[in-house]
Parts: sequence; C-alpha cells; structure tokens
Amino acid sequence: MTDDLSMAYWAGAEDGSLVLQRCDSCGLVRHYPRILCARCYSFDWSPVTAEPSGTVHSWTVSHHVFDPSVLTDVPYTLVTVDMTAGVRVLGRFDSAAAPETGQPVTLRFERSADGRPAPVFAPATA
Repeated sequence: MTDDLSMAYWAGAEDGSLVLQRCDSCGLVRHYPRILCARCYSFDWSPVTAEPSGTVHSWTVSHHVFDPSVLTDVPYTLVTVDMTAGVRVLGRFDSAAAPETGQPVTLRFERSADGRPAPVFAPATA
C-alpha cells in the first residue's frame, strides 16, 4: 500500500533506486518509512537516494509459501543487509551460492508477481 510516507520509496523503486527518509532536524536516515524520527521526534523529513551497496547482516532460506505469488520460487533466500546509508533492508538474494555474513552485495529492484518493484540483492562484483 502506498501512502504519503512511502510514496518516495515506491517512486524510487520504480526507477530502480533506494529512496530513504532523512530527518530534516537531526539528519538521521531511516527505513522503513515512518512518521516520526526515533532520535529527535521530529515530523519533518526529506527523501534521499541511497547507494545500492551494503553487506549481509543475516539470512534465511524460506521453504514455506507465505504468499501465492512465491509458490513457484520456494525455496528462496532472504537477506537482511546493512546498507552503506546506515539502515537495514530486507530482500531476496539472487545467487546460486549461499550468502555469507559480511558479504558485500548490491541492490536492484525487480518486478514481483503483483507488478511492484521488490528489492533483490546480488553479490557485489570487484
């Protein structure tokens, strides 16, 4: 669901960019979109485009169908990534090899079965 808080994120994802919120008062970058800054409690924020790079924080392999759109994809790997911008992002891992904690990855967006852009991470190339 797109609302005023997530509109910038989805517009960026449509263009293949990770757009985050940055607090106008203290500069804290945050994700997922929120109405209130967790550091200074300001309601004021601006969208900022983040670098598509990060490192794997954790990962898991899903063997369960939580949504009919992933029925043909099970099992699939999900990674939580510490982005260079200082936030964590969850997405699918696109590699035949298992991810490793601390592994450098790059983010891109791919269309999911429902047509929305979804975050996908791949091993970073040197």
